[in-house]
Amino acid sequence: MLPVAWERVRDFVVGNTERPVTARRRTPTFGPLAVRVPRNGTERRVLAPCAFIGREGERLALYVDAECRLLLCVIDDGGREVGAERHHDVHDARGGIVGTLCRIPPRARPLKHSWRIEQPGHPPILGRNEWVSGAARDIAARVVEKSFLGALDALTSLGAEGGDRPAKPRTLEWRAGDEVVMVSEGSKKVTVKGDGVDRRLAFAFALVGDR
Repeated sequence: MLPVAWERVRDFVVGNTERPVTARRRTPTFGPLAVRVPRNGTERRVLAPCAFIGREGERLALYVDAECRLLLCVIDDGGREVGAERHHDVHDARGGIVGTLCRIPPRARPLKHSWRIEQPGHPPILGRNEWVSGAARDIAARVVEKSFLGALDALTSLGAEGGDRPAKPRTLEWRAGDEVVMVSEGSKKVTVKGDGVDRRLAFAFALVGDR
C-alpha cells in the first residue's frame, strides 16, 4: 500500500493492520509496522501508512519509505531525567530539534501523570486527562458526569461474564492555551485538531506511549 503525506494528517493509529475487518470484509490484511491513517469510510476502511517505524541505533525512528532508508525523525524513547520530569527529544533527519515530549509526574495520588509538548516557536501544549482539562466549571461538570457514569457502569456490569472488563485507555485533551489542539485515546489513536502541531511530535507521543 502506497504511503500518504504525513504533514497534515488528522487522525492516525499505530499498527500493522492495512485492511481491518469490516461488515464487508471478513479477513484482515497486514503490512509493516507504521503510523497509519484511516481512509475510505467504515465498510471499505483501509489504514494507509504515512510513516514507517524502525530504529536508528538505540533510538526509535520514523521513515517515509517502507524500506526505512529515508529518515523522517528520530525519537529518544528512553528519555532523560529533568528534575522530576522525563523528557523525550525528537530530532529531524538532519539532527535538528523538532521538539520535546515531557512526562510530568502527578502532584498527588490518585491523579495520574500528564504531558507537555515543547515545540520551538510555539506555546507549550499540555496533555491532561479530559476530566481535569479546561476551565474550573467545566472540570466540575465532568466530575459529576463521571461519577454518575461510573456508578451506572458498575450497576450494569454486575454479573458480567468473564469478570472485570479491561480498563479503557484514558483520553487526554492537549491544549495550547484554551484551545484543544489534539486528543489522544491511549497511545494508539490520536486526532490532531490544530495545524500548528508538528505531526512528528504527535507521532512521538504515540510511540513513546502513555505510560
